[in-house]
Amino acid sequence: MSDLVCSRYPVLQIMSRFGIALGFGDKSVGEVCAEHKVDVATFLAVVNLSVDPGAGEELAAEVSVRSLLDYLHNSHGYFLDFRLPAIRRKLIEAVDCSLNDVSFAIMRYFDEYVAEVDRHMTYEERSVFPYVEALLAGERKADYSIDVFRRHHDRIEDRLRELKNIIIKYYPSGGSNELNGVLYDIFTCEEELASHNAVENEIFIPAVERLAADDSVAEERREPLSAREREIIVCVVKGLTNKQIADQLCISTHTVITHRRNIASKLQIHSAAGLTIYAIVNKLVELSQIKDSITDNPA
Repeated sequence: MSDLVCSRYPVLQIMSRFGIALGFGDKSVGEVCAEHKVDVATFLAVVNLSVDPGAGEELAAEVSVRSLLDYLHNSHGYFLDFRLPAIRRKLIEAVDCSLNDVSFAIMRYFDEYVAEVDRHMTYEERSVFPYVEALLAGERKADYSIDVFRRHHDRIEDRLRELKNIIIKYYPSGGSNELNGVLYDIFTCEEELASHNAVENEIFIPAVERLAADDSVAEERREPLSAREREIIVCVVKGLTNKQIADQLCISTHTVITHRRNIASKLQIHSAAGLTIYAIVNKLVELSQIKDSITDNPA
């Protein structure tokens, strides 16, 4: 673990949000995570995403949703209770609001931004996280889904970027140390918020979608196929791709793949041709509806 921290110091922030303290000697990453009751796959997924921003989908398959939920909750506390208040204190020292209107406007802009971040994170704490907690407890909420969060999940670091550019271009500063120092903090905070958003978009949302799909399958085991699975079979035998099925049914591609895996497990049918025969025999489709797809895909 010490080698990991020394080679990539931003891991320190990730450790703190997982509740991992320093002083771990020469212990391995796995040993340190086990000591602090942190799922090692989840810890490494967040670390690896910070190194390779495009690896999210692959990493999401291995994470513990419970461990990730704790990480995100701690991240909210870090930004709202520590990071943003610390920047505000430095900003007050760097831009004396009694001197000019620009200083006052900068502080007002920052305070409005913090209020926006607060609203964003409070929504997650009050709506998104309870929904995920219910899924973990085996309960389903019909009035909410993680897709609602996906559609409305905005980039909370954007306005901080605007503030940074305003200060650099337009603030009439006589000195430089204090202002440059707080600008450096704004730069790094912007990167941290972007990383936080990436964890939510690329790991958390796909992991919760998978959890919801698995929970749905468990709930519907009493019947051979759920209504959704029958819909997906119809789409498959009509020749639609996973992406086209996802778009048509307003679900994610990951959920389509999960349903197809469960269909194959339940029916022990692993080919589109086999599903076509099943669909015709069980009157899910008429032959006239799928003649074109059979002709186009004779295999």
